[in-house]
Amino acid sequence: MTNSKSSNEYLQLPLLVLQDIVIFPYMVMSLFVSRLKSKKALEAAIKGNETIIISTRKNFFTNEPSVNDIYKVGCVVNILQVIKLPDGNIKILIEGVQRVKIHFIDELNYYIANITPMTDSNTTSASENEAMRRTIIQEFDKYLKFNKKLSPEILKILINISDPSLLIDTIIAHLPLRVEQKQFILETPGVFQRHEHLISQLENELDILQIEKRIRSRIKRQMEKSNREYYLNEQVKAIQKELGEEEEGVDLEELEKKIISARMSKEAFEKAHNEFRKLRLMPLMSAEATVVRNYIDTLIALPWKKKSKINNSLNYAEKILEGDHYGLNKIKERILEYLAVQKRVNKLKAPILCFVGPPGVGKTSLGKSIAQATNRKFIRMALGGIKDEAEIRGHRRTYIGSMPGKIIQNISKVGVKNPLFLLDEIDKIGIDFRGDPASALLEVLDPEQNHTFSDNYIEVSFDLSDIMFIATSNSFNIPSALLDRMEVIRISGYTEDEKTNIAYQYLLPKQIKNNGLKKNEISISESVIRDIIRYYTREAGVRSLEREISKICRKVVKKILLKNENKKSKKIIISPKNINNFLGVRRFDDRIIENENRIGQVIGLAWTDVGGEILTIEAVIVPGKGKVVRTGTLGDVMKESIEAACTVVRSRANKLGIKHEYFEKNDIHIHVPEGATPKDGPSAGVAMTIVLISAFTGIPVNSNVAMTGEITLRGEILKIGGLKEKLLAAHQNGIKTVLIPEQNFKNLIEIPDNIKNNLNIIPVRWIDKAIEIALEHKSK
Repeated sequence: MTNSKSSNEYLQLPLLVLQDIVIFPYMVMSLFVSRLKSKKALEAAIKGNETIIISTRKNFFTNEPSVNDIYKVGCVVNILQVIKLPDGNIKILIEGVQRVKIHFIDELNYYIANITPMTDSNTTSASENEAMRRTIIQEFDKYLKFNKKLSPEILKILINISDPSLLIDTIIAHLPLRVEQKQFILETPGVFQRHEHLISQLENELDILQIEKRIRSRIKRQMEKSNREYYLNEQVKAIQKELGEEEEGVDLEELEKKIISARMSKEAFEKAHNEFRKLRLMPLMSAEATVVRNYIDTLIALPWKKKSKINNSLNYAEKILEGDHYGLNKIKERILEYLAVQKRVNKLKAPILCFVGPPGVGKTSLGKSIAQATNRKFIRMALGGIKDEAEIRGHRRTYIGSMPGKIIQNISKVGVKNPLFLLDEIDKIGIDFRGDPASALLEVLDPEQNHTFSDNYIEVSFDLSDIMFIATSNSFNIPSALLDRMEVIRISGYTEDEKTNIAYQYLLPKQIKNNGLKKNEISISESVIRDIIRYYTREAGVRSLEREISKICRKVVKKILLKNENKKSKKIIISPKNINNFLGVRRFDDRIIENENRIGQVIGLAWTDVGGEILTIEAVIVPGKGKVVRTGTLGDVMKESIEAACTVVRSRANKLGIKHEYFEKNDIHIHVPEGATPKDGPSAGVAMTIVLISAFTGIPVNSNVAMTGEITLRGEILKIGGLKEKLLAAHQNGIKTVLIPEQNFKNLIEIPDNIKNNLNIIPVRWIDKAIEIALEHKSK
């Protein structure tokens, strides 16, 4: 670059441009020269008077600075030493001489600067110089006390410098200032201004050093604390090693890793972390440490995030359910509905179902099949006989030997948070002074509450909303609040045809396999299965049927091994003729009711926990004073039914041809056989009325007619429950005609066709029609 002004007014010297260093007068420094322009400028200076100008570039990131990127104030330096290095670079030792102002720069093979020297613009007296010198020395002394990187010997050198300008330049060279700040002092012409700026920079640096000292102190304290903890931990490990407990120390480290990797909720993680900190401070062999360790292990074992992938395939679920169970269409349809909705909705609360039915109809095994169909892990929890609330909610940790409730225990065991949880025999829960488990189950089985289930032991909330709960029960003897939280599905007893199909498709192959038989070694015909159902079992389910089939298989195995040990065994055929050789004499008759029509004897129908039963009701009139005697272990409701039946008969005495004084001069004895079995309920009201009419009028009752229904004082027959079970019992016992309440007529749609085809089912609303059908003839 060439200026229009004549270059004769200025001094021309080669220019060396540095990146991030500002050179001050009297400053001695080593520099490395690597750029080509810089080397040529250095060569030109050496050929001349070994003097060169040094200035600093403005932009640190520019490799080849332009003229405008160079500061216009620099320093003339003397080159004291030049060393050429093997890598081609040059090392020089320089000493600053004087500030110079760069007016313009010629850019040829190297930079040539046109300069004029800079002098101090202020003239100062000796006292002012001394005052400035003392102020600077005093501030720099403070700075040295905080900055341990500088040697205290520098202060001794600075004390001997009397020139304030030299003193300022020397100190500035030792301060960790930015290039712009150092350049500003270099460019400032007056010594007063440089003095003020230096004092300001020293105070600023003192503030920074004090902050750094506080930070270092805080870090040091933290480090000392960490080192102390590390040292103490190492001492504990050394002591444990001497005592043979080193493995337990390693075990704590593993425990801490497990806590971090357990993916607990925030609440549970904080609880586990606090308990772990307590554990580290306890003697590992103490009783309290064992309690804390067990608690942490329980939290770690819970599946806070782990789930099994739910299978939403309807076809697969239908195939599993149909393959495992015969019938039970309502339940299968409900499960498929749930899966269908689950397929459409990402987050769906699992249903809480309750299967109510007699024993042996497949409630528990159905739960296993549903778990398999939905790809859920299966948990079965037997509630029969549980009387302690802590079995559900767990014990508090203050008790010795405390543990979580069965809910949390089983979830930990299965390892996922969305299993199928079967609560078996929920109607058998007890209650005593230790609490009411049924009330504890209210939170578990409520979809609006169980996402924050709190166990007394773990003391933090656990989400149960992903669990599919299924309860089983033999009756509706369940607290109403608990029953309200569940979707009840009734499972009635099986018909003879259904039992036959179940035996052939499931029970017989299962028992043949379990007893080590081959298919070619045994033959059981359908007629044999039906004989077993009729004469050797009398149940709503198929448990006894399975036991009888198993008994036959065992005897066949024994017969094969004893008879043909060394010969090829022949197939053993089981037929109705030889079945008693395997099962013994028949336990039940084909028809337990009498064929003869009798006076004062009626067949009623009853519902029990194990299915339907026929109920023989007897009445005898004896001379007396009008008393009514009731025997047969009858409940209060059934006794009231007898009272209502007596009133109905008296109100129709004229119509039935019974004299009123007959009631006053005779006692009535009503007996329901099997006195050891308790009986109750209003559904025997019709049968009680008919048996009383038969006894008073002397008209026999048709022996092939059974009846059920509640009676009112007006003679109306009201609706009853358990219709399917009662009709099954009538069919199994050879009844031909059944009288049912007219209000139950709509329920016949649920009765299998083969039952309806073999029974003459007559709906009646008033007792008058029932009298016409049940009695052998009308009253004269």
